This record gives sequence, structure tokens and C-alpha cells, in this order.
Amino acid sequence: MMNPAEFANIAAAERDLWWYRGMLRILSAVLQPYLSGRTLRRVLEAGCGTGYYSSLMQRQGWPMYPVDLSSEGLRYARELGVERLAQADIAALPFRDAAFDLAISLDVLVHFPPGEETRALAELARVVHPGGLVVLRVSALDLLRSRHSQFALERQRFTRKRLIRQAGKAGIRVLRCTYANALLLPVALAKFRIWEPLTGQPPASGVKPVSPWLDHLLYIPLWLESKWIGAGLGFAAGQSLVLIGERAI
Repeated sequence: MMNPAEFANIAAAERDLWWYRGMLRILSAVLQPYLSGRTLRRVLEAGCGTGYYSSLMQRQGWPMYPVDLSSEGLRYARELGVERLAQADIAALPFRDAAFDLAISLDVLVHFPPGEETRALAELARVVHPGGLVVLRVSALDLLRSRHSQFALERQRFTRKRLIRQAGKAGIRVLRCTYANALLLPVALAKFRIWEPLTGQPPASGVKPVSPWLDHLLYIPLWLESKWIGAGLGFAAGQSLVLIGERAI
């Protein structure tokens, strides 16, 4: 489970902060081609946190079914007017087999101890119908663990190869898997591997507003990546991974 103290930080920042805006743009660019011709009758968000993503999709007409283990996250989701909320462990989902056309889980698997994410992946595969989509986003590369990782109670990070392998074991046929938030990788490495060890600061949330000019500057690389990834191209490394798969028939 994520550190409950982080929900307030996320709720205050996720509408406007460069990272959230940019990563949502990238997610949309990756996912959109696979939605063509599909009817979405029921969409699961497994680990909805504050419910912000579900609220956005709900406004676009998606029939969202958001769940989260944390009552704190669900409190924020209720304030946003998110419908059909449920408190549940994504490793033991309270839904019948093949109940959904699409299951999305964003930055949740990293909070499972290494190896235990297999239970959650198996559940995501179970609750989508054969041929239904499973969408994952996770933090990438152990080298990029930070003070924020420790504060948020992140238990693991993934490589592209391991995420694909674990999804396959769960019965998810991978359609696409790409690194993202790649252009800022040199900045992240300098901050996490040089600056933070030198200053010796304690774990702390990295989710906080920055000055408008810096927010705009940091958003530009993610906007560029959304165009690159949306054109079907990818990156050899990055701070996040996005995977699109479908339940094997």
C-alpha cells in the first residue's frame, strides 16, 4: 500500500502539475490506437488513488468502476464525484470473471513486494473478458529509486523485459510496452544518484508544485514524448513504463 500521507499531496497537485499532465498525455497517446472499434461497457481502474483519472474518464463517458485499498484515497474520490467506488485489494478483486472490457492500473504494482505483483496481474487478467485490454503503468529501473520512492513506500521498480515477462505469466498478451519520461532521464539520474546522496536528506514526497516557468519547462519533454510515442516509436530507457496488453483467448 502507498503511504497514506501521500494522498493529500497527490490530490493537491495532480490536476495541474507538469508530471501528471504530461504522463496522462502519454498514456492517452499509447492507448488510443487500441480503443478503435471497441465498445467500453465496463472499465476497471484498479488502484484508483484519489480517483482523479476515473473522474476524467467518467466525464468522457467511460463507465468507470474504480477500486482502491485505501479509504483515504476513496475519500478524495468521493469528493470528486466519482461513481461506483469500492474498497478492494487489487490482488483479490470482488468481481466475476470476464466482467470488464478494459482494466487500468496506474503506478500500483510498484507497491507490492517483488514477486507478489503476480497475484494482482492474474486478477487483472481474470476480470477482463478474452481479448479485453489490460493497461499498466509502473515506475522503471531500480537505479532511479529516490527519497520520494522511499516516502511513497515503493517496493520495486521494473525493467521492460521483466514487466513483459510477468504480464505474460498472468495470461496477458503484450501488444505494446514502452519506456516513458525518458528525455528527463539525465536530470533524474543527477538528482537521485548524485544530489540526494550528497545532501543526505530524509525520505520526502516529490509531489509538490513548482514555479510556473519551471512547470512549463518540465512539461515540454513529456509533450514531445507523447508525439513520439503516439507515432509508434519508443525509448530504450525511461523513468516509467506503459504496457498495453489483452487477455489471451
